[in-house]
Amino acid sequence: MKIALIATEKLPVPAIRGGAIQIYLDSVAPIISQTHNVTVISITDPELPQTEVKNRVQYVRFNEENYVQSLAQHLKEVSYDVVHLCNRPKWIEILHAASPQTKFVLSVHNDMFSYEKMSDAEGESCISKVSKIITVSDYIGNTITSRFPQAISKTSTVYSGVDLQGFNPSWTSEGASSRNRVRNELGLGNRKVVLFVGRLSKVKGPHILLRAMTKIIEQHPDVMMVFIGSKWFGDNEVNNYVKHLYTLGAMYKDNVSFIQFVKPQDIPDLFVMSDVFVCSSQWQEPLARVHYEAMAAGLPMITSNRGGNPEVIEEGKNGYIAYDFENPEEYARLINELLGNQSKRESLGKYGRQKVERDFGWNNVAMNLMNVYQG
Repeated sequence: MKIALIATEKLPVPAIRGGAIQIYLDSVAPIISQTHNVTVISITDPELPQTEVKNRVQYVRFNEENYVQSLAQHLKEVSYDVVHLCNRPKWIEILHAASPQTKFVLSVHNDMFSYEKMSDAEGESCISKVSKIITVSDYIGNTITSRFPQAISKTSTVYSGVDLQGFNPSWTSEGASSRNRVRNELGLGNRKVVLFVGRLSKVKGPHILLRAMTKIIEQHPDVMMVFIGSKWFGDNEVNNYVKHLYTLGAMYKDNVSFIQFVKPQDIPDLFVMSDVFVCSSQWQEPLARVHYEAMAAGLPMITSNRGGNPEVIEEGKNGYIAYDFENPEEYARLINELLGNQSKRESLGKYGRQKVERDFGWNNVAMNLMNVYQG
């Protein structure tokens, strides 16, 4: 089959600027290309050529300014069996018109079918023109089918994944070596490290974790909470909210540290140097990919009961769900429980690694996508 994978207009592929969708396409394309003809289409970037071939994958890049029009023209000129479009249901109309014989698969990574983003007519038109809709979580699937019941027969969940080889848990020799090296570089020694990875945005809830610090330090004075991220992917500019976080963090200068945007290839070492991963999202998160990364690194997880995040948690087996997700004391309680019990941390981390190996490797994701394409 000849397959086109189309990224959004936000970031390029390969994922040199980060981005969950970009990492997703970057990871599955070389696997699918082992048996099929694959083209990945994204926006241009100063560090990338307009076209190139890597790992049998053809990369085509168009300017952000007229991206959709360029996509439509490309589909008129190049015939594909399957076009997999990421997260832009409104584009289906123009792309389908450009190539009406093509089978369109839409993957939905956020709540793109909400009333704020799409009219009834737009949603119905999109659903009528796609062969399949795949979503990153059951939660996102329900946001579509609850509004548009006619989408039920076309909609299924294909969970995202993680590079299993890229993450070495601390009980492996490679993981232990990375853990010690990064801890030495950051001056952490044997301190207990709690990790947050994500945009420094109010909807991600880092301020709530900072407000939990007093109660965490009471029980674990050697704790270090590490925040990795910036206000937006690759943008380390400090806005008012980030300034507020820095001010809160300064109250616990011996127990809080901030690391700005980190390139995807450097992320695994920062996971493995940690003891507990926490996701404090306050919005209806589709399902943050950091959960897969935490499991791959063998970390126990704490996540908020928001959106699709709880779907990868087996309560008490690979982590815990913060049901009172707005309350700093809830996070303090769960974090303290894990920091105080090393054997529990280890058992949750090992179960998480087994789970991600079984269900969420990129080979699994690619196989699930091929089942959709061929269905």
